[in-house]
Amino acid sequence: MLVSDLAVGNRIHELAALVALIRTKVVPQTRIAAYVDRHGSAVALAQLSEDDRLMSMEESVHEVIGAVTDEVIDQAVDTVTRWFDLDLTVYSCIDPEYPQNLRGIFNRPPFLFVEGDWSEHLDSRSIAIVGTRGASQLGLRRAKTFSKELSRNGFTILSGMATGVDTAAHTAAMEADGRTVAVMGTGLDHRYPAVNRELASRIVDTGSALLTQFEPSQGPRPWTFPMRNVVMSGLSLATVVIEAGETSGAKMQARVALQHGRTVFIHSALVQSHKWAREYVNEGRYDTHAIEVSSPSEIVARVEDAPELEPVSFG
Repeated sequence: MLVSDLAVGNRIHELAALVALIRTKVVPQTRIAAYVDRHGSAVALAQLSEDDRLMSMEESVHEVIGAVTDEVIDQAVDTVTRWFDLDLTVYSCIDPEYPQNLRGIFNRPPFLFVEGDWSEHLDSRSIAIVGTRGASQLGLRRAKTFSKELSRNGFTILSGMATGVDTAAHTAAMEADGRTVAVMGTGLDHRYPAVNRELASRIVDTGSALLTQFEPSQGPRPWTFPMRNVVMSGLSLATVVIEAGETSGAKMQARVALQHGRTVFIHSALVQSHKWAREYVNEGRYDTHAIEVSSPSEIVARVEDAPELEPVSFG
């Protein structure tokens, strides 16, 4: 297929244009959705011409012009056609079904792939519970307590399906007959880590969902997990950090969540034991502060009283 043959508004063509824009790598994935928003269509963005360069000083125009070739778009159409043949559930940033919480962050992903049942009505009311893979027994108990109590108060529990705190959070939510969504750092074909494959199946079988921004064949890489934390933060009303060291991905998610304007709760034991946690509470980041908590009831009270999420724009 030729780039010129793409039709604005045709879903396969719009998805293919997004795939092509990702594969050209001229625009970071974290900025593609914002560029598409400004142009109203991924197809329109892919079809920008030299005339558009002359007519516009906008950076996104100059970066994209000529990047999406006929060969790239032809391969992208084949990819999207395979997704449809496999009956994958795919939400793109141009679809009305794309989660509204995620739509409000500046670095949202172009795609989400879902296995199981994502419910916008139920899962927009979600809280992420995160922490270290090598959690202490006390940390695991705290993760389970927070997960169960928040589930019983009607919140969907998001976590990253890693070992340690993530596993405890997912498991406790299901034990409380609540909803839990695993935000993965791999594609749906790779249930990682292998020790949690049964957990992933149980999440789907109990009516909840696995969710990822990565194409199905994407395996685990060091760069995929920080990207996963961005999505988990964006999907959630708040992030709860149970136990995390200086280099933990949970610390990174706390920082990203503050950047997103989301509420970050840090367990009091972590505040007492780690300098970074005290700094996030006392000094803050991005003109906001994390909140020290010792019980789930404190979170419920604060989230229930919080105003609706507002979109965050970084230009």
